[in-house]
Amino acid sequence: MGVRLCQSVAGQVFACYLIVMLPVAVFCLASFEVASWIPTLALWWLKPWLDRTVLFVLSRAAFGHTTRVRDLWQAQRQVWWRQLLRTLTTRRLSPWRSYTQPVYQLEGQSGSKLRKRVAQIRSGHAGAALGMTSVFSTVEMVLALSLLSLAFWFAPPGYEIDFSAMLAGTGQREVEFAIAAAYTLAVAFLEPFYVAAGFAMYLDRRVELEAWDIEQEFRRAFTH
Repeated sequence: MGVRLCQSVAGQVFACYLIVMLPVAVFCLASFEVASWIPTLALWWLKPWLDRTVLFVLSRAAFGHTTRVRDLWQAQRQVWWRQLLRTLTTRRLSPWRSYTQPVYQLEGQSGSKLRKRVAQIRSGHAGAALGMTSVFSTVEMVLALSLLSLAFWFAPPGYEIDFSAMLAGTGQREVEFAIAAAYTLAVAFLEPFYVAAGFAMYLDRRVELEAWDIEQEFRRAFTH
């Protein structure tokens, strides 16, 4: 359901997401000159922050609202800077982050109420959320490897990759940069769908707990 939601508003999602993703990707890839391992690690670490933009668009789409870059810019303080430190520290390694992120970002609770709410949403569904994260992580790795393989399959004559040179350490930096670039492209494409899948699981849990879909239908009925 989440993937279908993302597909239905893909233009809005990627328009807003890439506004944020592209500068981050350029910055991360530029750090390759410092150390070859930094781009991949930095982009991986920043993914939860990038996810906040996607979730903002999807949460509005769930209520039938169109989101433009202007709307994102007007809400930047809430979307980009609110809870920034926790997003990149204590919550970064959460194996079900896309499932619980809507609670942190959309419900506006804090303190003990927030902790209880997260526990309630996660109760009985942590395994499914973990499984979903594992599936997307696997797909991300496969997609990055597939993109990287294009350099092997479609290299022009005379520019084939010399495996003996790679084993000897010659040309290793070019290969490492290609790996970082392939990972960046995989994240740019797949991350919105991962966020959407977690958001759909969150909505399903809300329905289970609160008959939330019925509530929304009543709201729509009384606004017409």
